[in-house]
Amino acid sequence: MLALSFILIINFGSEPVREIAEIKRENSRLKLLSPTDCVKDRLAAFYHWNDRQCLEQAILVSLDNNVDLSEIARWSNKESMTYKYNKFEILLRERKTSRR
Repeated sequence: MLALSFILIINFGSEPVREIAEIKRENSRLKLLSPTDCVKDRLAAFYHWNDRQCLEQAILVSLDNNVDLSEIARWSNKESMTYKYNKFEILLRERKTSRR
């Protein structure tokens, strides 16, 4: 069996990905973003291109996973996007309330 290996460097703004999650199978490994970094990725598209689908995806990932909102808030502030983070946080809070 041919094994492929490569290195991919991902940044969100000026910061690199903080954590890579990994799923191991018998003959393979799949590396993926942590839920927190996934939300950063989705919010980056919302912040810079006003992509509302990505905002919705960030909310959905946050609802179903343990994400570090204080880290996302810190990163958003560093990216000068606190006002858009506040919108995300309000919508997330509303969605959590409506799920109860």
